[in-house]
Amino acid sequence: MPSPRSAQSQQTRAAQGRPAGPGKQRDAFFDNAKYLAIVLVAMGHSWEPLKGDSRVLEAVYTVVYAFHMPAFIIISGFFSRSFDMRPDRLRRLVTGVLVPYVLFETAYSLFKRYGDHDPSMDISLLDPWYLTWFLIALFIWRLTTPLWKTVRWPLPLALAVAMLASVSPDIGDDLDLQRVLQFLPYFVLGLCMRPEHFQRVRTRRVRMLSVPVFAAALAVGWWAVPRMDTAWFYHRDAAQNLDAPWWSGPVMTLALFGCSLLLTACFFAWVPRRRMWFTALGAGTLYGYLLHGFVVKAGDFYGWFDYGWMRRPLGEILVTLAAAAVVTVLCTRPVQRVFRFAMEPEMKWAFRPDSVEAARGRVNAPREKVNA
Repeated sequence: MPSPRSAQSQQTRAAQGRPAGPGKQRDAFFDNAKYLAIVLVAMGHSWEPLKGDSRVLEAVYTVVYAFHMPAFIIISGFFSRSFDMRPDRLRRLVTGVLVPYVLFETAYSLFKRYGDHDPSMDISLLDPWYLTWFLIALFIWRLTTPLWKTVRWPLPLALAVAMLASVSPDIGDDLDLQRVLQFLPYFVLGLCMRPEHFQRVRTRRVRMLSVPVFAAALAVGWWAVPRMDTAWFYHRDAAQNLDAPWWSGPVMTLALFGCSLLLTACFFAWVPRRRMWFTALGAGTLYGYLLHGFVVKAGDFYGWFDYGWMRRPLGEILVTLAAAAVVTVLCTRPVQRVFRFAMEPEMKWAFRPDSVEAARGRVNAPREKVNA
């Protein structure tokens, strides 16, 4: 019989889209994919202060941004397939996603206010700052899961929503709804996928084909650097906000969706299927995601990226390796134990006793899946 802490940890992993459960073998592929995707996220954030001085680095940055978050969101959607409005699952969603959003949005706002000496930076839970947008987006996407499981054509409908958002500048910044809506198709795609869909790209043939695809993507990225606004890949603005004609919003939404899926498939093709030294770190990717931002922003606030040698090829490589090392450490179990109070709070005091017992019963039930 697992302890209450163990049960709560399993519940939170489920709420955050992490496959786990007593007596259930974790699929090394998904843990490997999440770890590698979060390393790419950290690398991309470390390149932001440097990419303006290097066309090559900005081309690599563009290609990585085309698929690293889509890959992570697709996996999150895949492990949300069995979510419903059952009280114990809602409780897991609150403690595993909403509460960390409130805590880290507050922490990042205070860090910006005092670390960057920016007195105008207020705490606003309606306006996510930096990387906390993903948590509120995951919360909203997860809540809408029953809807996408009900409609006849979920992915075309989600794409239509994203296309409409791309021509609606009046949506504003509340809850970062532009990102929520424009990244929505990737989450819905994950909901629609089955294990065999991932198997189809995990073949030698696809791995071999992915090499020229990535080479072509890098060449296109290098060509596009002076011709295309990188902000398109952030999915946080309507076309009009980017000084583009309104019709380019739907066109770019579909074009980027296709490009992102192609590159994501190539990425999945190279993810190892067997257990690796980093496989266990896949269970702590949300820790690495939320914590590495403090390191990157500290470097920005305190001028760590201002040294001239960092803007040369060797310096850019060292920064990249440092970002990978930092986020790797932040995914480890010791770090998880330290920050579990913020990422996996029990909060039994906030819920009715019957819902707490129901949640425990669901986790301990041998035939009930909790990894969705």
